[in-house]
Amino acid sequence: MLTVFLAKRFFKNGSPKADGRKTSSPALRIATTSIAVGLAVMIISVCTVRGFQREIKAKFSGFASHIELMDLNSFGSPETYPVVTDAAVIAEVKAAPNVVRVQRVSQKLGIFKTETDFAGISLKGVGEDYDLSFIKQYMVEGKLPKFSSRSTSNLVVISKTLANQLGLHVGDKVYSYYFSNTIKQRRFTVAGIYQTNLKQFDKTVILTDLNAVNQLNSWADDQSTALEIYLKSFDDIPETEAYLVKKFHARKDRLARSYSVLSIRENPTTASVFSWVELLDLNVMVILIIMICISGFTMISGLLILILERTSTIGVLKALGATNTRVRHTFLWYAAFIVGRGLFWGNVLGLALVLLQKYFGLVSLNPEVYYVSEAPVELNVWWIIGLNVATLLVTLLAMILPSFLVSRIQPAKAIQFD
Repeated sequence: MLTVFLAKRFFKNGSPKADGRKTSSPALRIATTSIAVGLAVMIISVCTVRGFQREIKAKFSGFASHIELMDLNSFGSPETYPVVTDAAVIAEVKAAPNVVRVQRVSQKLGIFKTETDFAGISLKGVGEDYDLSFIKQYMVEGKLPKFSSRSTSNLVVISKTLANQLGLHVGDKVYSYYFSNTIKQRRFTVAGIYQTNLKQFDKTVILTDLNAVNQLNSWADDQSTALEIYLKSFDDIPETEAYLVKKFHARKDRLARSYSVLSIRENPTTASVFSWVELLDLNVMVILIIMICISGFTMISGLLILILERTSTIGVLKALGATNTRVRHTFLWYAAFIVGRGLFWGNVLGLALVLLQKYFGLVSLNPEVYYVSEAPVELNVWWIIGLNVATLLVTLLAMILPSFLVSRIQPAKAIQFD
């Protein structure tokens, strides 16, 4: 194709002048650099935000589960209300789509007190069915005991935040107090200390035996505060939640208590965090639009310079019978080669920085603010391909209108153009 051949020649040779200089070189370099930097910024932004969203969702759902089945009254009360979570109910929940794990938990609010200090706590009882792999990766001292729903070991795992506040260490004994109709007291031994940097949980949550919490609450063995439901993916929440709501919402157990379904997005403890995380998508969209617009405007300027510098060549082509459409296509191909080179270097720069962060963690964060100690990244091939295609299409579409400038160039005058 003649247009492609000419565009390749222009791209390879530039615009030589009488003194041997190529005056289009600065324009080409600026256009190429603009596209490369813009694409690199977009790749870094998308990979970082998606990585951050994935990490935050994984951490919070690891501690709070994707969906909870609980008593309706627990929503507006500091105390928890029991529901029957026997084998039949668990089997029904496991039959829901996308469910991979179901586990019972019971909670009790109370106070941990030492000789010098005290702190409000939320005692979370877990049994043999509870998956401790999430907590295990964040243990900083001691070890995880084998929690039970049938017996009580009086062992607890507390957060580093609480340990520092109360001056507790592994092996220390601590008294706790609980208030209902009467004041109940229990002494626990610290078996381990964890640190997830999730302040919503680290400030209060203490793990112990499910049986211990049920005894403090005076509940039956088949009762608990909630069933924690884990799904295959965070994206499966809407489908599974709709199924469970249809099956359990306002349904009563054998003690006439009503079931209710609560997703992690609606949980008062985590809702604000997920709203903030999802708001990051808007920030990314703003960055993408700004970067693509800058690349487009830079290429428009570059194309106009290229057309003006090739005015005499355009005149010769027209004198030889080339139509305006063919000349326009030649310059659009020329611009496409420039954009392609910018995309290549943009991918090299962006992916290099993302991989350096992924494997070496060059950028550190304050975990007390951002929940993670270093900026996480997620490499998604389809997102990167989409960014490349979108940048190419937008910049080329932006150059269609300026390319009509060739139709105003008259061969007789253009051949004399200097």
